[in-house]
Amino acid sequence: MKACFIGLGYIGLPTAIIAAKNGIKIIGVDINPSVVEKTNKGELHIIEPGMEELLKEVVANGQLKASTTPEVADAYFIVVPTPFKGDHQPDISYVESATRAILPLLKEGDLYVIESTSPVGTTETMTNLIFEIRPELKGNIYIAYCPERVLPGNVIYELVHNDRVIGGIDAASTDKAIEFYRQFVKGKLHKTNCKTAEMCKLVENASRDVQIAFANELSLICDKADINVWKLIELANKHPRVNILQPGCGVGGHCIAVDPYFITAEFPMEANIIASARKINNYKSFYCSERVKNAMLEFELKNNRKPVVAMMGLAFKPNIDDLRESPAKEIVMKVMQKCNNADILIVEPNIIKHKVFKLTDYIAAYEQADIVVMLVAHAEFNTLPYDDSKMILDFCGIYK
Repeated sequence: MKACFIGLGYIGLPTAIIAAKNGIKIIGVDINPSVVEKTNKGELHIIEPGMEELLKEVVANGQLKASTTPEVADAYFIVVPTPFKGDHQPDISYVESATRAILPLLKEGDLYVIESTSPVGTTETMTNLIFEIRPELKGNIYIAYCPERVLPGNVIYELVHNDRVIGGIDAASTDKAIEFYRQFVKGKLHKTNCKTAEMCKLVENASRDVQIAFANELSLICDKADINVWKLIELANKHPRVNILQPGCGVGGHCIAVDPYFITAEFPMEANIIASARKINNYKSFYCSERVKNAMLEFELKNNRKPVVAMMGLAFKPNIDDLRESPAKEIVMKVMQKCNNADILIVEPNIIKHKVFKLTDYIAAYEQADIVVMLVAHAEFNTLPYDDSKMILDFCGIYK
């Protein structure tokens, strides 16, 4: 079998590699020539433990090839971004463009699957588009939606072992999609319809966002009440039916920080808790940046000089290089805009070089800093001792 994956990003490329490893012939398509070139050299353009070794293997044995244009295949997978337009209104133009790109190639018996996070109804919209332009395909191809459920840093395991929810436009399409995923997914494959599968993906991440918002709101309350929020949560979680998550400097990533808006945009009157959670988590990053600015001012007034500030972490979560929707990156940018010539040292141990930020080694930054701002709980930072001579703002629980 031959499958064509449109989009070689954080989800599309790993999924294509795992599918290729399991004997499926893969053509991976991306509009970025650099991504295509690196992929064909067996070089991973993202950071994901163990994935580059698999990429080298499937490229070397001819199971995976990358291109800027799609090719005729038996199955097509849309794994492209779904950004926003205006005030957090979902933009499915990338999904539509990818679909139009493969429209001339579709033939009887083909499978078409959207994996991109999408507003409810997107699969049906793309179905109508396909049949409007290619009416002869109606009833002759299979169309489904199957969202990903992976954790960056553990993608190889989770792509194989996590359960998947698969919803087709009809029962035959669901079964056809399940037949494909069963070739490399060991987790359970749960049948549903495409609208339920679309909403399931959004609800999973909105639920996490709400739970994190509760923890972040607690952190704001505890800061004002002079209570150690980390210890409070640890004690509260001793209750057999309580499981409060850990607070941070906000919420980032291209799932939890994004997907709830797909619900609030379509159901603005109904999604009240979901909308409030988004506001709380967005506010937390603003609050952290204000705390840093106040600390800098306090230091300057006390010492009659500008402080050296180490901003520790840019990624949206620990031990990865992914900066998408990162609250840490947003905080760093806000602090730099108001730094008043203070010396800002930016640290991200998972990135060698950044196009915008000049990066500093984490040990050197910590040693030089008067103010240390812990934004992301990277493993490296756990090795840094607590230094009473420094002003430490710990937003991620390094020293809890």
